[in-house]
Amino acid sequence: MKVSTRGDYASRALLSLALHGAQAAPTSVRDIAERTGLPQPYLEQILLALKGAGLVRSKRGVGGGYVLARPPEEITLAQIVSAVDGPIAAGDFGEPHTGGACDHEGQCVLLAVWADVGEAIRCYLQSFTLADMVVRARGGQAPSPPPPVSPPEPVAARSSGT
Repeated sequence: MKVSTRGDYASRALLSLALHGAQAAPTSVRDIAERTGLPQPYLEQILLALKGAGLVRSKRGVGGGYVLARPPEEITLAQIVSAVDGPIAAGDFGEPHTGGACDHEGQCVLLAVWADVGEAIRCYLQSFTLADMVVRARGGQAPSPPPPVSPPEPVAARSSGT
């Protein structure tokens, strides 16, 4: 899996809002773009997607802009990336067949592995909140990520009789 530019920009925009969260007033798209170095037109599209996902709220008019919809402790990197990129997966290969019926040699085994990889990535991103990123951005020590997921034990090779 590769985090897209949209996922990166969305994370940076929300981190900016979290870093300046003490401000009671909404932050304009222009201010977010200036602070993060992100292109404003693209950022506007991303913020609309984040609003649709319930991660930010907006206010129109003079003094309008965006605020986080929830506290930074309740917003994970997985939620941000999923909001703009869709489900987190190692690839779009389909689901493994059930009942041992596989269309092509080895396909189901690999489909299961790719599904496990996607789940591990999702869990890893789920372990980081915006609050953790604020601590890191300010030079502090955020909680350590969980240990890597151990792969399942391999099944012993069976003799083919030859």
